[in-house]
Amino acid sequence: MLEIGTKAPDFILSDQNGTEHSLKDFQGKKIVLYFYPKDNTPGCTSQACGFGELYPQFTEKGAVVIGISKDSVASHKKFEEKYNLPFLLLSDSELSAIKAYDVWHEKNMYGKKTMGVVRTTYLIDEDGIIIKAFGKVKAADNPAQMLQAL
Repeated sequence: MLEIGTKAPDFILSDQNGTEHSLKDFQGKKIVLYFYPKDNTPGCTSQACGFGELYPQFTEKGAVVIGISKDSVASHKKFEEKYNLPFLLLSDSELSAIKAYDVWHEKNMYGKKTMGVVRTTYLIDEDGIIIKAFGKVKAADNPAQMLQAL
């Protein structure tokens, strides 16, 4: 996990509609940047829907919510449509941002070691500095936790 007080690494990734976005595009706004393992899995769905429900409160506070996983643009589009998600889902199939934000780690699933995304959420200020970092977050609790952190 990246240290609080460090500059958030920039990236250029495509959203669920195929539009490219850079972290710099959001300068001047607070960013809730969350990394999650996979679209349409129970924990990730719970987390995404929680951010969706609280999204008006995030925008009221001048914050942008962005979810990143290694799923494809097409997978993100289906996920967005299925749950009516109002925020950006960025596809990082090359793992560039996932590795830059230090969320790609060895995981132990039923005794089998695999590499994967560790559910992590960063709060980035208007100048692109990480001001909060939450690792191994509980999917269902994370949206409210981030709203409180704002």
